[in-house]
Amino acid sequence: MNIRPIKTEEDYNSALSRVEELWGARKDTPEGDELDLLVTLIESYEMKHYPIAPPDPIDAIKFRMDQMGMTKADMVKYLGSQSRVSEILNRKRGLTLGMIKSLYKGLKIPAEILLD
Repeated sequence: MNIRPIKTEEDYNSALSRVEELWGARKDTPEGDELDLLVTLIESYEMKHYPIAPPDPIDAIKFRMDQMGMTKADMVKYLGSQSRVSEILNRKRGLTLGMIKSLYKGLKIPAEILLD
């Protein structure tokens, strides 16, 4: 096992290739330990070089609605009137703190996403 920090794109690609070779290695074996270490290094490199931006608040709401099979009418209890729901989902009006709290409590959408 010759593990080094991932500093370049070439190092990153080599590490990914090695992970593919090691995939399925048993835990608590040299190969399993190497796999664990490489995955940790790859995750660190990806967080630094390929950060994933948090989703747009409205996109997050629409995604959760889709996940839960909800309609705009179902959103009235979280956002207010039907016209208010339409304004929010069409980006004509921003979310209020009360709406954010309601969406967080009722739909479990993380507040940090809604506060963006």
